[in-house]
Amino acid sequence: MDSRSMLDALERVLERSRVAVLATVDPEGRPHMRWMTPGVVRGRDRFLYAVTSPDFRKAQELRGNGAVEWMVQSKSLDEIVTIRGTMRILDNPSVKAEVLEAIGGHLATFWKINPDESKMVVLETAMDEIWYSKPTTGERHTITLEGSDG
Repeated sequence: MDSRSMLDALERVLERSRVAVLATVDPEGRPHMRWMTPGVVRGRDRFLYAVTSPDFRKAQELRGNGAVEWMVQSKSLDEIVTIRGTMRILDNPSVKAEVLEAIGGHLATFWKINPDESKMVVLETAMDEIWYSKPTTGERHTITLEGSDG
């Protein structure tokens, strides 16, 4: 499976599930996982995007350590995509607009816990590695993405 096929699989699974698990690491080296609503932005193929409040714990963890891992799975668990990369926090109005256009319709829960739009930042993950698996068939693929550091 080449990088384009892997990125297409990621986008397909994301479109179907609309949620993923994000793992970050706190300053003591302990992992933390939470459900998020990530998405892709056309023209930025090697990046995965989400939003958060700069006041939330994950933003504080990312300021100390940008290493993250995502897991996206289909509802039927017949496709699983895991992504390892480096996340950074962006507070750029044009990037916010692009990301909101891509995933804004799926952020109802986020807006309930963070109703102040001025308290929103974008989380950009530069994808380094992607693993794809189909547990029902045993199919597995791994790729390393070149040039994903921004």
